[in-house]
Parts: sequence; structure tokens; C-alpha cells
Amino acid sequence: MRVGPLGLPELLAILAVILLIFGAKRLPEIGSSLGRGIRTFKSAVTGEDPEPTENHQANRNGNSREDDKS
Repeated sequence: MRVGPLGLPELLAILAVILLIFGAKRLPEIGSSLGRGIRTFKSAVTGEDPEPTENHQANRNGNSREDDKS
């Protein structure tokens, strides 16, 4: 199996080095932030606005979560 200039042994070696550097606990966190970044980039390129969340909605109205606590 070849993926461009890299074969299966090379990909496994790269994944092993990444696992050693970051550790097993941080890999899911890195993956989710990478996916979030790709989604943000894709929506910026296509010109789509993501659905506003509750936190974004409050910030647009001039209220923040800290203001709600008082």
C-alpha cells in the first residue's frame, strides 16, 4: 500500500514517533482540535457561517457568561 511517496512501514514509523512525543492521552485532544480547525477553514473558504451557539449568541447581545453569574 502506497500513499504518495510513503509506504505502510514509513506511516507506521511516523505514527509511532507521534505517539512517543505526545503520548496516548493527548492524541484524541490533538485530533479533535485538528478536526475543528479543518471545519473552520472549510467554512471560511466556502463562505458558510456555522450555527451560532449559546455562548456566541450571548456575546453578540453584549452579555457574557460572567455577567449572568452576578
